[in-house]
Amino acid sequence: MRIGIFVIAARFPGQEPGRVLADAVELITAAEEAGFADAWIAEHHFMSYGVCPSATTLAAVAAGRTSRIGLGTAVSVLSTQHPVALAEQAAMLHHLSGGRFTLGVGRGGPWVDLEVFGTGIERYERGFAESIDVLLGALSGGPVAAGGEFFRFREIEPVPAARLRPVVACTSEGTVALAAERGLPMLLGMHIGDEDKAAMVAAYAARGGVAKGHVAAGVGYVADSTAAAVRELKRTMPRWLGPGLAGYVPVDGRPRPSRDVPAYVDLLTRIHPVGSAAHCAETLVRTSEATGIENVILMVEGLGEHRRTLENIRRFGAEVLPLLPR
Repeated sequence: MRIGIFVIAARFPGQEPGRVLADAVELITAAEEAGFADAWIAEHHFMSYGVCPSATTLAAVAAGRTSRIGLGTAVSVLSTQHPVALAEQAAMLHHLSGGRFTLGVGRGGPWVDLEVFGTGIERYERGFAESIDVLLGALSGGPVAAGGEFFRFREIEPVPAARLRPVVACTSEGTVALAAERGLPMLLGMHIGDEDKAAMVAAYAARGGVAKGHVAAGVGYVADSTAAAVRELKRTMPRWLGPGLAGYVPVDGRPRPSRDVPAYVDLLTRIHPVGSAAHCAETLVRTSEATGIENVILMVEGLGEHRRTLENIRRFGAEVLPLLPR
């Protein structure tokens, strides 16, 4: 199995965003020292849920502070960026990290970001497949041109050139089909459990998808007992998730999505490796066996205190990772 961390740069009440970002880099260096395989970085805009607006920038900083750990974006939001510009950043990170970088992209949501960055709701609703195809062309190692609805430009040679295959965040049947048809691995979110992840992997295969390297996100916290771990996260995580999830602002008049935060935390602590070392290891193995996914990335910031998050990473590395199959 390949176990990584999932860095959201979560801001709890009272925390200064610049400090949260600096701490996020330290989490990645600690994960490398603890034996984690990779670190994946989220991108969010204008909210406390995550205060990293550029996952590629944070990955670049982390690449300069580490030497072994894989780095990825989970995800770079494609609906608010030009795919060629994103491909250029990914190519730079690929070369400068010695091949340790993986680009993860997602459609994003109908949020105010679309208005601020000028890409608009139409690109979000209709343009994701075209954006993916332009991105793939720009990461083919050769020239790329476009003549679609959203992108029209003459043939150019991206510099530096790189041959990369991105990972695609999938939350719907349509996105699963898109990824499968292009042979791109999926990134599946922490909001769904093993049964739903397995169903998406099956749907991907049914569409003819043959890619390896799917990634599953979850929550990770190891404590002396499972009861203690669950109790602690139920106490701390709502302080982040309440105001954080409220930060999603639709660009149009549609209702803002809402979650029952305590119920969501209860779900996360039940379906993910939260508990004793043995329980965490058993949960990770069960997820891999149920879904066929061998790369699991864990959100470790649920405690809301940097020192304790570092302790969680180190303890996970010392007590859980050795229990997992290699």
